[in-house]
Amino acid sequence: MRITGGKVFSDGAFIDADVVVEGGRIAALEPAGTPETAGGEGDVLGVDGCYVVPGFVDIHFHGCMGADLCDAEPEALKEIARYEASRGVTSICPATMTYPEDRLSSIARIAAAFEPAEDEASLVGINMEGPFISPDKIGAQNPAYVQRCDAGMLRRVQEEAGGLVKLVDIAPEEPGAMEFVREVAAEVRVSLAHTCTDYETAREAFAQGARHMTHLYNAMPGLHHRKPGPIAAAWEAPEATVELICDGVHVHEAMARLTFGLFGESRICLISDSMRATGLEDGTYDLGGQDVTVRGNVATLADGTIAGSVTDLAACVQHAVASMGIPLEQVLTAATITPAKAIGIDAERGSLAVGKTADIVVLDADLNVRHVILRGKQIR
Repeated sequence: MRITGGKVFSDGAFIDADVVVEGGRIAALEPAGTPETAGGEGDVLGVDGCYVVPGFVDIHFHGCMGADLCDAEPEALKEIARYEASRGVTSICPATMTYPEDRLSSIARIAAAFEPAEDEASLVGINMEGPFISPDKIGAQNPAYVQRCDAGMLRRVQEEAGGLVKLVDIAPEEPGAMEFVREVAAEVRVSLAHTCTDYETAREAFAQGARHMTHLYNAMPGLHHRKPGPIAAAWEAPEATVELICDGVHVHEAMARLTFGLFGESRICLISDSMRATGLEDGTYDLGGQDVTVRGNVATLADGTIAGSVTDLAACVQHAVASMGIPLEQVLTAATITPAKAIGIDAERGSLAVGKTADIVVLDADLNVRHVILRGKQIR
């Protein structure tokens, strides 16, 4: 396949080039207008006036189309992977909720056995959002299953997952959390989440090996000029990445712009945090065993707590640019190569580079998803 006529996003900028795909991989980025015979025989996809970008990488979401990773059912995972691929999210690292070990192990086994069909996104990891969080910053998690950090439990779940657990969330102020960070930081990326931590404790967690922050600003103390909190500690830890939800609900547009100004796109992982209601109509849905009411693009628990999003990552990209005023190049970086690097899959995915898996999305001038090439095959 040769993709011609579009603006190709490569190394953080747009270039005039043709993308040549062979055997499921990117074979070449050739100057625009290169004779088609140079790339061998194959289909030609003309995309004049469009953007040609890497497949999106979502490292934190729960489900869509009525399905959730925590359903621990093969068909639920396939439903998720099909929908995400159709929206240009070609690499998925869905998140668990706060559940006991036996339920997490069941989820892990289903994930380990998953083999994507031609129209299903690649499962590149699991984000273990619970249960090692603060009972006082529970958000939409189930308080009944919150527990202390347990390295043995993590390793048992990891074994069931076949190594798919890429992220594990903790509240660093909780008993045993700092020892947990020291013990597992070389095995999995530790993220600060659902936490009441102060600046000093968060800074120590980063010094001990934590390298990530989950859905920045949400379920954590905010920035304050006398109590800087964990966000300032993350900014001072140069190897730390942060997640940002740009659905127009979780984070105000001014704060989203501020975050890009502070951290830069090389440290921001754009995520959706989407739940099973994504892609469906308004109504009442389940998230982690709790009822969530969805009206428009807002999902809440009975007490009004925001409970995940109903906006997929492609729509978050569009909203970040069109409504928040963040430059397209920065947003694309945060939705592709930065999360790929955060979970260690950047050698294969996250950018349009020769030799990498041919996961490619074509966006029109308004950033709507027009075409999706998944592992070298056009599925949309």
